[in-house]
Amino acid sequence: MTTATARVRTAAAAAGLVGALALTACSGGGSKDDSSPTPSATPTSTGTGAVTDSSDKLQGSWITTSKGAVVALVITGKQAGIFATGGTVCSGAAGTEAGMQMIHLTCTDGSKDRVSGMVESVDKDAMKVTWSGKLGQETYTRAEGGKLPSGLPTVPVKQ
Repeated sequence: MTTATARVRTAAAAAGLVGALALTACSGGGSKDDSSPTPSATPTSTGTGAVTDSSDKLQGSWITTSKGAVVALVITGKQAGIFATGGTVCSGAAGTEAGMQMIHLTCTDGSKDRVSGMVESVDKDAMKVTWSGKLGQETYTRAEGGKLPSGLPTVPVKQ
């Protein structure tokens, strides 16, 4: 595969995620001061997923790159979903749980990378989530209007 072909495939995958974001019709929302306290606890994969309330700060579409894939995290109300290039699809809940902002997901491919995550910080542009297990922390950038955010890191091209 040529470098140009790999870039076209990466761009096509990103465009597909943008399409998925547009179809979800999620809005950004949130106030100018959307900072949240940073809890000292780390999430565990044995969480019950007992999200008791939605969090306005989490609402919207968020994008990151991880392990060579573009990852879209979409949160609407208490519902959450992740869509990653390569076929990973996860769904579950996001919101307030025991005073913390949490995300609990189940993935159709059995992946355990993003089962339980604690939101460490969130503002109008970015959200940091620490996932249980080996994946650790990911930083997501808010996507507005079904478009990829500017400054998104590029996926390395395998040659």
